[in-house]
Order: sequence, then structure tokens, then C-alpha cells
Amino acid sequence: MINNAFDFSTRASILVVDDTADNLSLMSELLKDLYKVKVANSGEKALKYVQGDSKPDLILLDIVMPGLSGYDVIRELKSNPSTRDIPVIFLTAMSAMEDEKKGLEMGAADYVTKPISPPIVLARVKTQLENKKMADFLRDQNSFLETEVAQRTRELSAIQNVTILAMTSLAETRDSDTGNHIRRTQFYVKVLAEKLQTHPRFGYFLTNQTIDMLFKSAPLHDIGKVGIPDRILLKPGKFTAEEFEIMKTHTIIGRNAIEQAEKQLGMQVEFLTLAKEIAYSHQEKWDGSGYPEGISGDDIPISARFMAVADVYDALISRRVYKEGMPHEQAAAIIVDGKGKHFDPDVVDAFVDLQDEFRAIAARFADSDEDMAAKALQLEVLQGNSGMTS
Repeated sequence: MINNAFDFSTRASILVVDDTADNLSLMSELLKDLYKVKVANSGEKALKYVQGDSKPDLILLDIVMPGLSGYDVIRELKSNPSTRDIPVIFLTAMSAMEDEKKGLEMGAADYVTKPISPPIVLARVKTQLENKKMADFLRDQNSFLETEVAQRTRELSAIQNVTILAMTSLAETRDSDTGNHIRRTQFYVKVLAEKLQTHPRFGYFLTNQTIDMLFKSAPLHDIGKVGIPDRILLKPGKFTAEEFEIMKTHTIIGRNAIEQAEKQLGMQVEFLTLAKEIAYSHQEKWDGSGYPEGISGDDIPISARFMAVADVYDALISRRVYKEGMPHEQAAAIIVDGKGKHFDPDVVDAFVDLQDEFRAIAARFADSDEDMAAKALQLEVLQGNSGMTS
């Protein structure tokens, strides 16, 4: 007999299912010195047992039984996520090749015919338990790896968000017109992208991941303004021709700053790639009259075309310390008038369909009187510190 000195609690558990008492007694006697053995004399009792907390590591299952047959039992086991991974060995007097084929096709791990050979049964049981142990290990490893990947993904997302927050916060220290403008344009871009996700001209580009990256990248569209002299950046009135040429360089400064960040990382990052496109090209116009390169049409990156509509609309409706915002209808009319000239025609069509969403976003992130007072004070402080010089 087998030595019983080892800890019984560490043994694998086996459920034997058979409607014949002699068969249950035979199998219990054969297995009891090696494994923890439970018995059930019907398919119904077997299913009730496996639904409990202590699930067996292996099931030895007869096929022909009153009530639920072995086929019925294995069908239920495999349909339930909590029991489908328990290996089943059919232990049956049905010895035809077609019977074995059917049993294996239904999900049995093995098929043993009666009358049994004890050494064969023990060998088959041992093999299936070892297979299960390895399968359980791999499932645990996969679960661990999935958890680790999810954690790393969350950490990466947090790093991206912190990076954007730090860079946009830097821009806000220089420009009194940021703040809620950044939030509004971020959501305008998102709803435009979602609207055009199934459009034949944009669908290939606008995956769910890309839309998420656009949302994250949009706040960096004016990051280059940190390099514009205060005497120009903070000027409340109209620019001179010379001042406007300097102001236009914020697109190049922004692109270059993000490129430098990528070089420091030593790798390309998707959301920074989109941020470069937006920062550099959001002032380009559909008809080629924009800047910095004067490119036109589909040569303008899609991300920049979305930002162009978002940025101009928000500039029109927004209050500034030196102006009142336009009513939505007037701003929308200017956007529509720019269709095919300033803006991609299909993006303008999407804007027209999304006017209620644009209004809602503008209301949600509206500049309050306190915001305007704070911006006025910020403008005074910055102008005072700079002496209106570079």
C-alpha cells in the first residue's frame, strides 16, 4: 500500500460519479491512498457537488446513468465558467470507437472503458492531474501578466496626463487666455473625431485609441506661445505686421519643444506625435493661406484640421479681458463661411451637426466672472513684470 505519512490536505481531490455502488467502492479503494475521493451516485448529485466551494481537481464520470447521463453532466460542466476547466475522464462500459469519439468531442480529457485496469486508471488519472496543474499555473501566470499590463497601462496613462498638465501649466503662466479654453477645445476635438469616426475619409485614422490620444494631445496646441515675447503675447490690440510674423512662430516653437522632449525620451510616443501635428499645423488653412508652411487640403494633418475648427470657434465665442464673446449663431456662421477656405468641408459639416454639443461644452467650461477677473489681474501682473518687453 501507499505510505500515508504525507499531508492529506495537499492531495488532489477526485469526484467519482457512477450509479453502481460496487463501482464507487472499487474506485474509492483504488484511489483513496493517493487522493481525496468524493463519490456521487447520480449526475444530479455530481452537479450539486461541483457547484459548491470545494471543487474537485478531476472527475471520473460514468456515461449511462438514470436521470442525467454522463453526456448531460459534461455538457453542464463545460457550459459553466466555474467548472469548465475541471478535467473529466469518462469511465464507462461503452467501448465502441464512436462512443469514445463522441466523449472526447464533448470535452472529456480522456476515455477509459470498463472493466478497468487499475494501473491504467492510475496512470491516466496522474497524467490528467499533472496537465491540470500545469494549465492552472499558466492561467495564474496569464492572470498575473494581465494585471501587470493593466497596471503599467494605467501608469503610462498617468505619466502622459502629468506630462500634458505640466506643459500646459507652463503655457498658462505666460498666456492669460488659456485655462478653460484648453478644456473646451479638447472636448470640441473629441466630439468632432467621434462624429467622423465612420466617415470614409477619416475612419481609417480615427480608431478609439487615436481619439483618446487626440483628446490628450489637444491641450498642447498653443504650447509654443511660451516662446513669444510678452510685448506681443500680452498685447490686447491688433498686431503690427512685424508682431504677427513673430506671433506666427509659436507653431514652430511648439513643434520643436515637443520634438526635443521626444529626443530626451529616446523614442517616439504616439500622443506626442499627434501633439506635434496639432501644435505645428493647426493654423494652416484648407485653401493654403495659413501658416507656417502654407500647405492645403489633405496635406494638412487630420488632427490639425479638427483643432482649426475647435480653436477658431472657441476664440470667437470666448470673452477676453479686451473683448466680449460672440453669440454662438454668429460664430457658427463664420465657421460655415470658412468651409472649403479656412476649414476642411467635411469637418465643417460635422460641426454643423454637432452644434448642440459645442454649445453644451462651451457652457460646461464657461469662463466665470471670477475667471475673467483673475485673467485681468494675471495680465496686469505679467505686463508689469515684463514692462511690455521681451
